Amino acid sequence: MRRVASLCLPHLPIERLRRSEDSRGKASPERPLVTVERAESRMQVASACPLAQAQGVHPGMALARARLIADLDIRPADPEADRHALTRLALMAARRWTPRAGLSGPDGLWLDLAGSAHLFGGEQAFCDRVVRFCARIGLTARIAVAGTYGAAHALARHGAAPVILCPNGRETERIAPLPLDALRLDSAMLGTAHRFGIERVGDLFAMPRAPLQRRLGRGALIRLDQALGRVEEPFDPVLPEERPFIRLNLVEPISTPEAIRTVIGDLVTGLARQLLERGCGARKLMLTCSRVDGEDQRVSIALARASRDPAHLLRLVTMKVEEIEPGWGIEAMAMTAVRIEPLAPEAVAGALSGTDPVADLAVLIDRLATRLGSSCLSKSCAVQSDVPERSVRSVTPLEEVADWPSDWPRPVWLLSPPEPVDQVLASLPDRPPARFRWRGRTHIITHADGPERIYGEWWKRPSEKHRARDYFQVEDKDGARFWLFRRGDGVDPASGDLSWYIHGVFG
Repeated sequence: MRRVASLCLPHLPIERLRRSEDSRGKASPERPLVTVERAESRMQVASACPLAQAQGVHPGMALARARLIADLDIRPADPEADRHALTRLALMAARRWTPRAGLSGPDGLWLDLAGSAHLFGGEQAFCDRVVRFCARIGLTARIAVAGTYGAAHALARHGAAPVILCPNGRETERIAPLPLDALRLDSAMLGTAHRFGIERVGDLFAMPRAPLQRRLGRGALIRLDQALGRVEEPFDPVLPEERPFIRLNLVEPISTPEAIRTVIGDLVTGLARQLLERGCGARKLMLTCSRVDGEDQRVSIALARASRDPAHLLRLVTMKVEEIEPGWGIEAMAMTAVRIEPLAPEAVAGALSGTDPVADLAVLIDRLATRLGSSCLSKSCAVQSDVPERSVRSVTPLEEVADWPSDWPRPVWLLSPPEPVDQVLASLPDRPPARFRWRGRTHIITHADGPERIYGEWWKRPSEKHRARDYFQVEDKDGARFWLFRRGDGVDPASGDLSWYIHGVFG
């Protein structure tokens, strides 16, 4: 018995933008957000957030008219990014929810529940699980289950509840009161139907098929039959890409470190060949050793940067041989690239290219992290924060980090916490210091740049609502360069007490 779920994400473009801003720490104020696209000779609304729709803005409306209704935050539509987000969600669904999942247009997914809903406690529990998951990742979801793709699609987008279960055989009565566009008809068919006074799906049931086909076209009959189960409707499921994997079954069990290293060399060679064919490199490898007693021994390594160099991978994996307990012997060994990334060819440095080779720190990091453990190493990571002492944090060298902003005029040595300075000679409200004393030494300033005003992050700490700092880059007569700031703006006493601090030293 076929059971199909249609997952609808009505605000996907808007919520994708919001989630992207939140991850970068640059969420915009709560203004009505819309995306726009070009339709022939005009710009029109492609999608609108619930706040914009509540004020009367809807998809398809001309942008010029929408501007008259509300003060909008307008962004360009990005169908490719939306499709990429949907594809990622479909791949996750195929791995965790149902083997058959695919895209159902630009705003949802098909989920074939035949043989899988009972694993989650039934259809109601499955649908509740999907809606909760989407809410956790910032997406508004509606889901409907029916015996046909067309009925599930219509109920998910035009039903009255976020979760709708339609028993098999009752699709006709459940979709009858829905508007005609629930059948996925194109605009020309809908325009013709409205001229003939056809507003609901149920209006089509009593009409003779021959006149209906002449008026609306054969496509309308196909969509109607698909919704009622008279015509099969195929869809293309997404297929999760298999991870690079290689396995060797051994003629005889092995137990010595030398034999294990030999087999690891064969595994690495074969896996590197697969990575090369795919144009990618490994970021994490898993070695599985199957013992004769049925127990598996697993060791894993992570890399600071994607690589498919067999010599480098072999060196890292063999460092873990001492962690393997062969027991009575190992009868099979397998290696999986648990995590891969695209890896393009790189220019060769050295005598052939006429450039000096540059030391690859990733290789050294991989060796140290494999031998000592990743927790023994750290690196600096940029954090999206205006407050300098919160803009950097330490992470393990194998952790993914954000790109370092290139437009931040920040010193190479940042003091934590900032150190107070005294005997400061400066004119208020916005002049740089002409002299200051730090760590027992007086510095006479010859050049200065600033101020750079930085406000407190009131959305994180209410006590910083009125705080402000004025930063100056200064250079003394000996050529030393410092990063100083004054608490307060020199006007409002609530912004700070006008004390001076040194926050960093430039190289």
